[in-house]
Amino acid sequence: MNLKGVMCNVVVVVVLSTLVFTNFGGAVPYRPAEDLAFSIARFIQKGLLRQPKWGHLKDLHRAIKLCETALVSGDPTRIVLGSVNGNIDSPKVTFSRSVYLRAGVNKISVLSIAVGLPNVGPHFERWNAGVLGPVTLNGLNEGRRDLTWQKWSYQVGLNGEALSLHSLTGSSTTEWSEGSVVAQKQPLTWYKTTFNAPVGNHPLALDMNTMSKGQVWINGQSIGRYWPAYKASGTCSQCSYTGWFNEKKCQSNCGEASQRWYHVPRSWLKPTGNLLVLFEELGGNPYGITMAKREVASVCADIYEWQPTLMNYEMQHSGKTNKPLRPKAHLSCAPGQKISSVKFASFGTPLGSCGSFREGSCHAHKSYDAFERYCIGQNACSVIVAPELFGGDPCPNVMKKLSVEVICS
Repeated sequence: MNLKGVMCNVVVVVVLSTLVFTNFGGAVPYRPAEDLAFSIARFIQKGLLRQPKWGHLKDLHRAIKLCETALVSGDPTRIVLGSVNGNIDSPKVTFSRSVYLRAGVNKISVLSIAVGLPNVGPHFERWNAGVLGPVTLNGLNEGRRDLTWQKWSYQVGLNGEALSLHSLTGSSTTEWSEGSVVAQKQPLTWYKTTFNAPVGNHPLALDMNTMSKGQVWINGQSIGRYWPAYKASGTCSQCSYTGWFNEKKCQSNCGEASQRWYHVPRSWLKPTGNLLVLFEELGGNPYGITMAKREVASVCADIYEWQPTLMNYEMQHSGKTNKPLRPKAHLSCAPGQKISSVKFASFGTPLGSCGSFREGSCHAHKSYDAFERYCIGQNACSVIVAPELFGGDPCPNVMKKLSVEVICS
């Protein structure tokens, strides 16, 4: 293969997918833009000599966006294990604990929870979940006693479920403890409270990090099962880019809950008097539950003055023009927000990243003017990356870029 006069050895490698799944209870694998840019979207294939680092990803994202419907379609399956559970490598465990027996009859109660069972594939009827046995009593004078074949009673569900404590009607017809007598860190406990909906239309989520494991409802609607007590395993260290990529090279969230925030649809909320009910299986602190609001505080753009664009490629390929178009910096706040101020703007050689931009050795002193003129008071705006908009070229014969951060409110 000859690429602009350079001889290259061509090796064809079939990459099936860059998708990485997160295991519940495992660290969160991620693939940085640096590795993805040079491993999958190879910059040499376009031959864009003046292209900035990782800049070719913008057009790649645009192409992927066209396939979004097909890429994200499917039916997700979520599997949650029991209170005494195995892990990804060893799904079956043996539970053992010391017990104190009294003279006469002793009652043993076992709570088993299974969320979802296999229902497809060969021999799925042989799969099992729950208490498989044996159940034994060790340490007696007579030795080991097998209780597996004793007479066991069986009940499906909890009394709280039968009373519909999670519903508006069921919760109002039951006597609840309140104030200082509310138990904390106690297993198998129902809690309820009321709250007013946060103002605005920003997305909301429950922060359940102080609880352990259970299920939560709002106004009778199930938000889902939570399990912050199940911490992610793994060793999170600095990313390694050597060799072929795998999910263990870049990980985060080690030692933290696999899921902490749970989305609350605003359509389920009333302005005041919303009912929150949760059933805690292991024991937690309900006073630490909070409602989080996702709000975009600022947005950034970081773009080179001659950054290649798909439109330039199409126009030059069709022969319509030989002069490339200047790129644009696009800024957009969340719905209902407007750009209220310009926190930083520099056309030249700015340094840093979004949230910590700073001026470099080359800076156009009128960098703020264009954004204050076209963006303040708007939900979204676009500014051409051209020297004349920022008071002229601050450093000729130097590749410049534009870095800007604006405040949304």
